[in-house]
Amino acid sequence: MRNNGERHYIRRRLSTTVAYPDAVATRIGVYCGSNLGSDDAYSNHAKWLGSAIAARGFGLVYGGANVGLMGLLADAALQGGADVIGVIPSSLVRVEIAHQGLTTLDVVETMHERKARMVELADGFIALPGGFGTLDEVFEILTWDQLGLIAKPVVFLDIDGFYTDLFAFLDKAVDAGFLRGSHRLLAQRALTVDEAIALATSPTPDVEHKWIDRERA
Repeated sequence: MRNNGERHYIRRRLSTTVAYPDAVATRIGVYCGSNLGSDDAYSNHAKWLGSAIAARGFGLVYGGANVGLMGLLADAALQGGADVIGVIPSSLVRVEIAHQGLTTLDVVETMHERKARMVELADGFIALPGGFGTLDEVFEILTWDQLGLIAKPVVFLDIDGFYTDLFAFLDKAVDAGFLRGSHRLLAQRALTVDEAIALATSPTPDVEHKWIDRERA
């Protein structure tokens, strides 16, 4: 569903009702840094991803900020005509980093609410480069997938090897007996924007229970 330029809405839980865009076929959730990073490739890919999501007629769900890669991503998606929903805690609105030009800005009380709301709104997830916040949010989705609470694809857009060491850690966790190989596959890797979107809009790999020790008894 294309953005028709209608005014964005602010949601404050327990006080007002939020108005979301009309239903779209797919919404992609994106996690990424609130800083730009040290390499122009990160900024370029954020803009390319936002534009590509819009070009395919998808909606974007992200953390609602106007700074760093988050702001570039949202602006590119909006410029392409996408519906963009930002979900942001009220504490971050107060420091004036909330994006005021979105289709919908959903203001929640806590970071926990933000994560739960983004899971509810998005059909699949892509992680661009970022720091603690990006990893916190994307690994919570992976954990919920692992436990069978949801079944939503997660893709790391690995720009210039940014996530190489992270994938090496996951492989080590498999070798050390803390992670199943099938669960390792839940963390999917893409090298291009097109590949990331394709994976994020495809079914998740099948998973089994996580308790490896049960099978050793």
